[in-house]
Amino acid sequence: MSLALIGGPVILAVVAGSVFAAEGRDQHRPLQKQEAAAQPAAARKPDPNCTLLVPDNPLTASGLATPYRLVATDSAQGPCHEANPDQSAFVEAAIVTPSGKLTVYNPLVIDKGTRPAARTARPSVPRGSTVGIWFGFNSSNLTLRTSGRSDSLAQGKCVNGLPGSVFGQFAYCNAPAFFRAANAQIAKRHLRVPALGTAKDGLPCPTTRDFSVVDQDGSDNVVTHYLTDAHGRIAQNNAAGRAALKKAARLTNRGDRHHWHNGRSKSATTSAPRDLANGSDNLLLTQFMDPALGCKPFTAPDQSGDGRATSALALDELSAAADQKAPIALVPRNDPMTLVDGRSSVAKTDAYRTGVDMPAVGAGADGDGAAFCATLFRDPAGVQRVFKDKALFEKAPSPDPAMAPNLFGFLAARANQTFTNLGCDRLLGAADPVVLTTNADGLVTDAVLTTLGRTPSSAAPTTGTSPSVSPSTPSAGTSAGPTAAATSRSSASASWSPKAQQSHGGHRSGS
Repeated sequence: MSLALIGGPVILAVVAGSVFAAEGRDQHRPLQKQEAAAQPAAARKPDPNCTLLVPDNPLTASGLATPYRLVATDSAQGPCHEANPDQSAFVEAAIVTPSGKLTVYNPLVIDKGTRPAARTARPSVPRGSTVGIWFGFNSSNLTLRTSGRSDSLAQGKCVNGLPGSVFGQFAYCNAPAFFRAANAQIAKRHLRVPALGTAKDGLPCPTTRDFSVVDQDGSDNVVTHYLTDAHGRIAQNNAAGRAALKKAARLTNRGDRHHWHNGRSKSATTSAPRDLANGSDNLLLTQFMDPALGCKPFTAPDQSGDGRATSALALDELSAAADQKAPIALVPRNDPMTLVDGRSSVAKTDAYRTGVDMPAVGAGADGDGAAFCATLFRDPAGVQRVFKDKALFEKAPSPDPAMAPNLFGFLAARANQTFTNLGCDRLLGAADPVVLTTNADGLVTDAVLTTLGRTPSSAAPTTGTSPSVSPSTPSAGTSAGPTAAATSRSSASASWSPKAQQSHGGHRSGS
């Protein structure tokens, strides 16, 4: 999922496509040089493999307030820039106190050699608290590396996958300890997980372990938002960050010699801060599907976001563990992020599950890829629910208007690709049951779900006037319908899912 966001924390705009106290020498670099260093390379495709330098003592208040720094895993493949939404990495922490108080804090990520646009918020981590940290990435392979001054990965009990085989877009630090502490507080009734409630379709509100929500890699990525501007400056998504970026824009505007400041127009260099978001199942559920279904996610105060209520991966998993009824979508062994050299791995699947509070792979069909595919595409609790709720989702905004004009089209395209990316065609010996209708601009305007194992039929073409936009710059306003519809089994958009080919597992990954 690739979002272009502007203004406040979750104000969505049309999609454009799919670093705390640094070392002393970095903090004092001239801002102009910093900005130049942060600019994405326009001449080449962005490097899909980036590394995060984890600060010292990452589980402490000081460590949380220290920026993670983004670098290229292999500099020969090109640079990595946090401000490039195709390379952005995200960090999300959850803190539970001995009394059961739960808060969220989003540590910042900046390019190595730069400094934050604003001072990071100082979190409160009371004595005896337990901190868990999760990571998300908008490209293929994110590698965690120690900051160099100490073994910060060991300090944080960080898990990036198996030796020589990273998960991909996902990683975590101290997650098992956090979930043990949170579950102990839940058992003592010091921490309350709100009930799911009932959706507009009469069914329980979905969770991240609901088969109507999951795709090829469930429980992946985070809900973190950062702020950035046209010069690559990065700040936490709070009032201080917005003020700092607006001030920087005004200063840049003053130096614009090519513009007459007549009070009636703005300089081309002046722009509102943009919101960087991580394409995730969690964001899709809590900010798109939940509102469409009349549901509300589990939230907690965000210490890095002026105390406003926010969802988070850890909260979503606590909610799913507490209330998700069968069938329960646990990470299967054919999840692309749990493969090792293209083959399934129980050890890597268990390592992933541990980070999201799921039980280890057990006996029977648990973890079996074919069983997972069959439930996802055959059970009424799976993709069938998406099609049952078509009318609700068609009225909801699309997470990626470059893929589909509404949420239903987006979810249908996502399901279509999930069938292939999980290898369900091979495992079940069946054709993809989700058939898409696209217009002349490649937007998914309709879809049908056929019975698994039967010959799929085309979705009925809609009629109307084709939008007068270039296929390379699709608009959200395309609901009038195409003049020429076509069924499609390929990606409707590369900006959300799947993302770039991953070298360690030979798979394509996305939200």
